[in-house]
Amino acid sequence: MDRPTIISGFVRLLAPSHCPGCDLPLRPTELYFCNACKPLIEETHKSFRPPAPTAAAFLYGGPLAEAIRRLKYEGRSDYAPALGELLSDAALPFAGLVDLVIPMALHPKRLRIRGFNQALLLAKPVARTLGVKLDVRTLERVRDTPEQAGLSRSDRILNVKGAFRVGTGSRPGRVLLIDDVRTTGATLASAAETLLEAGFNRVYTLALAYAGPLLVEAR
Repeated sequence: MDRPTIISGFVRLLAPSHCPGCDLPLRPTELYFCNACKPLIEETHKSFRPPAPTAAAFLYGGPLAEAIRRLKYEGRSDYAPALGELLSDAALPFAGLVDLVIPMALHPKRLRIRGFNQALLLAKPVARTLGVKLDVRTLERVRDTPEQAGLSRSDRILNVKGAFRVGTGSRPGRVLLIDDVRTTGATLASAAETLLEAGFNRVYTLALAYAGPLLVEAR
């Protein structure tokens, strides 16, 4: 058996048995998303695509939005491998540009309620694909901020001000900070600023989905 076949078989074991977008059973030939949902997952505007310093892989909408919603609010952590592989493929342009991957920190109270940090589940395959360390200890969330949804940009910035700190044992390096959704980018910017102030040389940010204002291609 050749290597691609072995890898495909291994990935199939990790993949969900249902499509994260529509929750219908996957056929044997379908991987991660069904053939109906997969074409509806759209890339972001070229200015956001990796290796942009503040990158997002796909637009938040359709099957991808449903998958993220199920992951975060219905406890469907079985969908994380599919979403993580989507993100790790998109993150390949960061190869050689970063030394470690850090997931967006979740406040301990929120972690107890949800049972997992979705950003960590997404970050694991990204770190593996890029061949760099996954750092889950450095960035800490010290304030349990209210949900950002529905807040204006200025309110989002105030909402996450002082929400993060860098734990002991941090070291200089180039970071890829991972989150599930980017809207205004306020949360990612606050976390990135905290890491830079702690002495990291460079902080790139990458979200699975972009939910901000749509950008129109120049004609």
